[in-house]
Amino acid sequence: MEKTAKRVYVKRTQKDYSLAFKLQLVDEVEKGDLTYKQVQIKYGIQGRSTVLTWLRKHGRLEWKESDQMKKKAPNKQIKELERKLKRLEEEKEILNAAIDIADEMFNTEIRKKYLPLSQAAFKEQGEKDDSSQSKA
Repeated sequence: MEKTAKRVYVKRTQKDYSLAFKLQLVDEVEKGDLTYKQVQIKYGIQGRSTVLTWLRKHGRLEWKESDQMKKKAPNKQIKELERKLKRLEEEKEILNAAIDIADEMFNTEIRKKYLPLSQAAFKEQGEKDDSSQSKA
């Protein structure tokens, strides 16, 4: 015998759902466990924007409907941003190495080195203050 799974939908309104239920769904989406579309399917919520409305109303994040949001949960967005950050840091290291090589090859100072100069000025200032205090 074959079992056929047929979903029977009961027409509901947003008022039919408890606040605790809404908050639970919002929490699931904001943690990144599921996207708002997946929550909609999992719990059988029929309205297209019902969960999105709850996210806007009860969520801690700023929710705007976009193609990107339909595809990615916050955790996925964070991971993608971390990958981009890592790639940019690697590019920065490569560019810094190129600047160092160019400095050596052409005997120039492309990168201005403010920190050592400011430290030297700070040390000189400290020595002047020490000598003026010893005279007093």
